[in-house]
Amino acid sequence: MRMEVWQGILIPFAGTAAGAACVFFMKRELSRSLQRALTGFAAGVMTAASVWSLLIPAMEQSADMGRLSFLPAAAGFWLGILFLLLLDSVVPHLHLYAQQAEGPRSRLTRTAMMVLAVTLHNIPEGMAVGVVYAGWLSGQGEITAGGALALALGIAIQNFPEGAIISMPLHAEGKNKARAFADGALSGAVEPAGALLTILATGLIVPAMPYLLSFAAGAMLYVVVEELIPEMFQGEHSNVGVVLFAVGFTVMMALDVALG
Repeated sequence: MRMEVWQGILIPFAGTAAGAACVFFMKRELSRSLQRALTGFAAGVMTAASVWSLLIPAMEQSADMGRLSFLPAAAGFWLGILFLLLLDSVVPHLHLYAQQAEGPRSRLTRTAMMVLAVTLHNIPEGMAVGVVYAGWLSGQGEITAGGALALALGIAIQNFPEGAIISMPLHAEGKNKARAFADGALSGAVEPAGALLTILATGLIVPAMPYLLSFAAGAMLYVVVEELIPEMFQGEHSNVGVVLFAVGFTVMMALDVALG
């Protein structure tokens, strides 16, 4: 496998680990206002990535269907939504600042369920990177090395605050810095693992590429609407999350167009 691919699938994980490392340098937990801003930024990046890096290429690859070229994208999109809805209902997890866990009853600790929540969030991101790199390796003309790198970089940028948002509260709850960092970083380990498995199945993936690209888009947008947007409005009213959503969307859009 090409070196560019290895680098691409590890870049998002590096973003999570770098964010988790903030626990070593910051003495206090992130303020609510800053967390809303970072969550809004992450939501903007994921939304733009879903459109420019996934849904548009999915429809371009179905262009021979004419006016019905949206059908594979729509079908894959709904499969992604339903897949995350299923995971949400069968995996016990706890979102940041939520008082009640989601999914089936469990004896897992609050910390473990917080890490599971971020891990669920990262599954579609890893799939998205893997599908795009698989498309590039297979010679799909609509997917370029630059476009795949843009997606990996965009997800790494939004993973940085995620790593900090998970490791800082864990340290505040009593975990030592090394354990809090490890838990924060490992929450992103599912991304390179998922991406690698997707790439290894390239031969099976290529015929269904439009469906898989849009599947990843649907799963990512589910996370945005179900988790990130509610979190960026928690607490006192503030527009900081909306403003940073627009910034994140713009950054990801610019990356995709400039590198793609």
